[in-house]
Amino acid sequence: MASRHGSVLLVTKGKLSDCNSRLAQGGIAAAVGLGDSPEIHMRDTLKAGAGLCDEDAVRILVEEAPARIADLVQMGVDFDTVDGQIALTLEAAHSMPRILHAGGDATGARIEEALSRLVLTSDIHLEENALVGEIITGNGTAEGIKIAGKKPGESRSFNARFVILATGGAGQLYRLTTNPSVATGDGVALAYKAGAQVTDIEFFQFHPTALCIPGLAPFLISEAVRGEGGVLLNNRDERFMPSYAREAELAPRDVVARSIVAEMTKTGSDSVFLDIRHMPHQRIAARFPQIYRFCLDNGIDITKELIPVAPAAHYMIGGVKVDYHGETNIKNLFVAGEASATGVHGANRLASNSLMEVLVYSRRIVDYTLGIRGKEEETSQVKAETMRLPAAEPEAGTGKPTLEGLQNLMWYKAGILRSETGLAEARTILSGWQAAMMAPEGQGGFELGNLVLIARLLVEAAFTRKESRGAHYLEDHPHQSEEWRKHIVFEKEQTGGNCS
Repeated sequence: MASRHGSVLLVTKGKLSDCNSRLAQGGIAAAVGLGDSPEIHMRDTLKAGAGLCDEDAVRILVEEAPARIADLVQMGVDFDTVDGQIALTLEAAHSMPRILHAGGDATGARIEEALSRLVLTSDIHLEENALVGEIITGNGTAEGIKIAGKKPGESRSFNARFVILATGGAGQLYRLTTNPSVATGDGVALAYKAGAQVTDIEFFQFHPTALCIPGLAPFLISEAVRGEGGVLLNNRDERFMPSYAREAELAPRDVVARSIVAEMTKTGSDSVFLDIRHMPHQRIAARFPQIYRFCLDNGIDITKELIPVAPAAHYMIGGVKVDYHGETNIKNLFVAGEASATGVHGANRLASNSLMEVLVYSRRIVDYTLGIRGKEEETSQVKAETMRLPAAEPEAGTGKPTLEGLQNLMWYKAGILRSETGLAEARTILSGWQAAMMAPEGQGGFELGNLVLIARLLVEAAFTRKESRGAHYLEDHPHQSEEWRKHIVFEKEQTGGNCS
């Protein structure tokens, strides 16, 4: 749509197809079924968000979702149907089936393919394998970008009326992740270094069920498998989720992930097992073709055998703070998708709301830049306090960071279960690592620097938040606290009181 009204430059550090969206299996949430409504969808989203959702941001999402589904259909996305009606499935923490899917478990791929076709057949200028190293700003306004050159110190600059970051998440912070290798938090780091606010960064969602085979990178086993009736068993063939949560396998993701970790610890196992053998064989192959084929290629016939699964880092809930039009506190700098914090997800994202969030708020960004929408004032009732990331301090013995070292540190000290002692240790090490880092050379150095920055923001916020809420679980403070029903907002420069 934007390309109809002006020139558009699309820059990606890899290929056009390198993204998290392509890997989304479960589907996309919208209240389009009989008996469903935006109000019910909103209620489910607020409940999952554990008190930190912006209600007006959620209302925007659920009310505009059906129209965005219509847009996708017009763009060529063929959602699965049953008897001529769009097929809807159930996922955790939804009170009714409202998840649309395409190609069985290939929803993200089908959407990405449709959008890529539009890009390649439009007059959008595409720059692949181009690394954005800086956002150009002046007087609090985004004015363009700098693309790093092939040699140190070289760069190309592009001026722009509007800059939109849609760079995805930062799953590469952790040793086990469902994210591709490109998910290194670049957009959040770029925006923060330019002066944008970052919020809710301590809330990182771990998907409960990633395929767990030694020597194989985690592969997502969609939540829709549990929505279709799959149950979790321990290594004694015992179903355990009813002992941890009333909703059993359909409890919110953070609850299921922590329950799996507890069960693995109790039974001394590296995984638990997902069982869908009760489903008809043809139904499994048709509903989950990607999962079925991938598992079969790796020696597991899921129609006859249990699926070994364990949690893996999946979704960065927080990100760059934006308003109801996707704009940051820097004028003309917008952020969409996983890199943004719209206020929709709160402390724990409701399953399949993420694809819808990027569609709804991306459309609002374009409408706003075209003058179709005026500025809407933020009305969130949730408190927000600002804090500043402490200056990086050299620490004897920490040396320089490596990707493997960072991923292990974050997994064990700032992962699914956290403690004040572990977070304090991580704070010290990360500060020392950042202080020891030189100017980045090459894409790997740039990405590692961004990951260390994101890790410092995440750990600082997690250490500060003295409670457990949503995707943040602190063993020293295992309950929610009304005192901490507030957002932690980072600013590069001190503009408000420290969070306390």
